[in-house]
Amino acid sequence: METHLRSVVKGLSWRVIATLVTTIVVWFISGEAAMALFAGFSDSLVKIGLFWAHERGWQHIQWGRHIPPTSSP
Repeated sequence: METHLRSVVKGLSWRVIATLVTTIVVWFISGEAAMALFAGFSDSLVKIGLFWAHERGWQHIQWGRHIPPTSSP
């Protein structure tokens, strides 16, 4: 089991890598740094929002959840 802080740092580091990849690909294709930075930044914001909505939606789906048994004294 990992700590919440470790999970947050892992998520942030992955988002930085993914944003850099998007930015570099757009820069390579378009040759325009401003467009690449805009695409990388906006892509990151949109994907963070979509990930949040996806996670919140899955909170309402019970399929695949295991409810731990309660122990009685």
